[in-house]
Amino acid sequence: MTKKITIAIDGFSSTGKSTIAKQLAKELSYIYVDTGAMYRAVTLYAMQHGYISENHFNSEDLVADLPNISLSFTFNEKLGFAEMFLNGTNVEKEIRSIEVSKLVSKVAEVSEIRKKLVREQQEMGKNKGIVMDGRDIGTVVFPNAELKLFMTASADKRATRRYKELIDRGDKVNYEEILQNVQERDRIDSTREDSPLVMADDAIEFDNSDMGLKEQFERIMSLVNARIQ
Repeated sequence: MTKKITIAIDGFSSTGKSTIAKQLAKELSYIYVDTGAMYRAVTLYAMQHGYISENHFNSEDLVADLPNISLSFTFNEKLGFAEMFLNGTNVEKEIRSIEVSKLVSKVAEVSEIRKKLVREQQEMGKNKGIVMDGRDIGTVVFPNAELKLFMTASADKRATRRYKELIDRGDKVNYEEILQNVQERDRIDSTREDSPLVMADDAIEFDNSDMGLKEQFERIMSLVNARIQ
């Protein structure tokens, strides 16, 4: 009988962390948690309540309002993964907008918000059998995870993937705006004071700039299998 482990997937935005995490969770019958969706949901809440915009961020009032923010995941059988719910409302589509993408790194910088979400994430994974992706999973949320991956790819490749994803969804965006957003998020995520994006010492770096999804999945599954036997 194979043992259950914790799989922590960190890395830069638009490196396909969620895609591989969903594939692994499905293959292993593990719980999948998209921590980025949690930060995006808080960002959406902040936007809806006027706490943040492109030129304004009232972090103090947002922090004071945190007790009124309830986040949960509900599994969608048709889609094959759990969707993000904010105070009981499905916000999966809204949180993927370019508007939220532009602001989420600023919200994720706030220590009080990170502490609240890290506590919730640790509670979700206390019994192992979980795949979680984000920016600080292997360094802060689950420093003792049995398998840690750090996903990376060139900014151009990541912007192209994100652009195609949004165009396919019907959003009106331009490539240069997406590229600038990717680069700015890299800068903010890597330089923030609280839990900056860094690769854990025992993580495996995985550059998928020129790798197909099938090859990526097979290579990562071999790493998983080595740890669950």
